[in-house]
Amino acid sequence: MKKISENTIGIIIALLAVFLFSSKAIIVKLIYAFEVPTVHVLLMRMLFALPFYLVILFAKRNEEKINLDKKHYVWLLFFGVIGYYIASFFDFYGLKFLSASLERIILFVYPTLVVLIGALFLKIKITKQQIIAIVVTYFGVFITFASELQVNHDDHLLLGASLIFMSALTYASYLVGSGWLIPKFGTVRFTSMAMIVACSSVIIHYLVTDRQSVFNYPTEVYLYQLIMAVFCTVLPSYLVSFAIQKLGASKFAIIGSIGPVFTIVLATIVLGEMITFIQMIGVLIVILGVRVVSKKGK
Repeated sequence: MKKISENTIGIIIALLAVFLFSSKAIIVKLIYAFEVPTVHVLLMRMLFALPFYLVILFAKRNEEKINLDKKHYVWLLFFGVIGYYIASFFDFYGLKFLSASLERIILFVYPTLVVLIGALFLKIKITKQQIIAIVVTYFGVFITFASELQVNHDDHLLLGASLIFMSALTYASYLVGSGWLIPKFGTVRFTSMAMIVACSSVIIHYLVTDRQSVFNYPTEVYLYQLIMAVFCTVLPSYLVSFAIQKLGASKFAIIGSIGPVFTIVLATIVLGEMITFIQMIGVLIVILGVRVVSKKGK
């Protein structure tokens, strides 16, 4: 039996992580139907997720630390704040003004941002394979949503789009930082610590700006929050780190471009959003782009 390569394993992990993260927008939309404020959505998500990260970090407390000093912890604090606190806030707030599908297409501008940040600050060479994959993938994404963008004239569209783009930018910065720090902390320890930082940031945000009770919502809200915490936060956050470790930040980010495809399918099934023939053509082109990324260079 042929052994599965590390590259193939990394691609499978990345695709699963992207699928789970793509489900998040659908669940947020379901929660917003109960008129839950953005800060409360973020807070409950993190409160459900935080115990998992604390337990996992405690289990890894004796793991060997490799050449760590104060600056590494400062950078971990920085990337934890921007990666899953600031990026999540921009994303969740932007979802108030955009459909789940449109949110996903704007959010997945981040692969190009990852490549550019890596080239500018880490001197990572942009390969021809990456350029082809970006062009093919985003051409498909453009086709998928072009008609929807033309007919949507909502007054808050620009605000929502700007918020989602800022989420993409901050998340891209986190991915680049993760690629540098994960080997030093270890995948599980880094992810746990970064997410604990993000959870703490959300709690502080709530205490400073809100303080209204989060215990008076219907049962469905807490069920959605638990699902989002476990399957759209805890599990994919570790899968992302493992994928970055095996593939690198740039390659993972480009594979992540298939996220809008997952969101379209879920939005159609769960939210009743319609998908057209032109959008299906775009989906196929996106899959082709991901296939290009999956091929190893010589």
